[in-house]
Amino acid sequence: MLFQVYGETALWQWLGWVLVFGGLIGLNEIARRSRKGGIVCFIVVPLVLTAYFIAIYVGASMGAEWALSNPTYIHMNSWFHYAKLYAATIGCIGFMALKYHWGKFGKVEAWKCFPFVIVAINILIAVVSDFESAVRAWDTTWVSTEGIVLQGGMHNVLNGLAGIINIACMTGWWGIYTSKDETDMLWPDMTWKFILAYDVWNFCYTYNCLPTHAWYCGLALLLAPTVANALWNKGGWIQNRANTLALWCMFAQVFPMFQDYSNFSVQSVMNPAINTAIAAAALVINVVVLADILRRAKAKGINPWKHEINRGSADFEKALARAK
Repeated sequence: MLFQVYGETALWQWLGWVLVFGGLIGLNEIARRSRKGGIVCFIVVPLVLTAYFIAIYVGASMGAEWALSNPTYIHMNSWFHYAKLYAATIGCIGFMALKYHWGKFGKVEAWKCFPFVIVAINILIAVVSDFESAVRAWDTTWVSTEGIVLQGGMHNVLNGLAGIINIACMTGWWGIYTSKDETDMLWPDMTWKFILAYDVWNFCYTYNCLPTHAWYCGLALLLAPTVANALWNKGGWIQNRANTLALWCMFAQVFPMFQDYSNFSVQSVMNPAINTAIAAAALVINVVVLADILRRAKAKGINPWKHEINRGSADFEKALARAK
């Protein structure tokens, strides 16, 4: 088994997973279906939370007991969590600007490459975190700033390389559309092949570097946008992913005890052989997807990053049919 989901707390752990999965799908629908929903979720709430985070850290720096005892300060004080939260939130705001054609940003053709840029940045943040573990604790363990025991080794290197290749697997950078009903920003060239490569890589990242959180942010969080894209929101995966990631990061920052010290907490099995096997699978899948992209690009005589490589595929055409 990948996770320790057995024993007297197993029912709570499975219930927690279902609640997180369902909650993310529901909140994503609220955020994507209306301008007010998106503005509240990704502008108003982050501004309020930013004031809260600043108050906690200012209070802690002044020795305030209430701040030092706050779970947000104690358990979520690594650079990674804040980088991920704000990078994802910026992505959500940018996607709304493109979807609703806000200002020059939402209307100028050149800015359509923004989704590629923000996704690449998010991937690189995780890649750096994987390499950090390899450097800090090769074939041993180290304790993160949150007090989590992490294992460093070859699995971090393999998955870090998979993440870098995954960036190259994003094709058709300027192929961004708005759905006819203006509920979604669409990237049709992100078909199931890329989504599979991304999901396996990102799951491995969470399994390597967030072993006490991967049950939620490695499974529930990844499956929520993937299921939505597969069943009712074809072509909107990247918007779904950004929305659910930002929403989850907000929740995790404010309620860290949910994952770390409660009946809902789930620990990975912490077996280096399992980590390495998953990392190897992530690397192989990403190499295969990239090789397929290059093969088809050569056959069509096009640059797969400037042009949409998946035109003609079922996934692409279903997504494009939703576009204005």
